[in-house]
Amino acid sequence: MANYNVSGLQTLAELASLDNQPWYVYIIMCKDKTLYTGITINIEKRLLDHENSRGAKYTKNRGPFTLIYSEKSLNRAEASQREYQIKKMTRAQKLSLY
Repeated sequence: MANYNVSGLQTLAELASLDNQPWYVYIIMCKDKTLYTGITINIEKRLLDHENSRGAKYTKNRGPFTLIYSEKSLNRAEASQREYQIKKMTRAQKLSLY
């Protein structure tokens, strides 16, 4: 029996293989001018997910979205650490990245 992550969509081996490719930290601006920060391996697909209400709970009904910042990371751990740093920033600091 395979081990599955919380969503049950990918095996742990599949998740581990994702760590061998570049990850991206991104910031999108919602239509209400709020900012959302996340990580992904495919920015275009992730933006489509947000647009189609399959992204984060926070972004539901907040589209359309504008990508205002992205940053390439070597792996998921690095991207997660950078995401955490960015989420602690003020709005002005996040916008200064743009």
